[in-house]
Amino acid sequence: MANNDLEALEEKVDELIALSEVLVEENQMLKTKQQSWTTERAKLVEKNELVKNRVESMIARLKALDK
Repeated sequence: MANNDLEALEEKVDELIALSEVLVEENQMLKTKQQSWTTERAKLVEKNELVKNRVESMIARLKALDK
């Protein structure tokens, strides 16, 4: 009986180790994706700022032509 309990415990520990390994891999993948999204977001914010500046410049030139 004790032998069966020990085998069941070993099985559970093995399952937990396997699950832990899967979670470590998944966590690394998510960190990589997060870094990619962060980089992409920073590029988009920069592009947005450039476009905003260009539009503001165009508006200023149009107002200058109007005067």
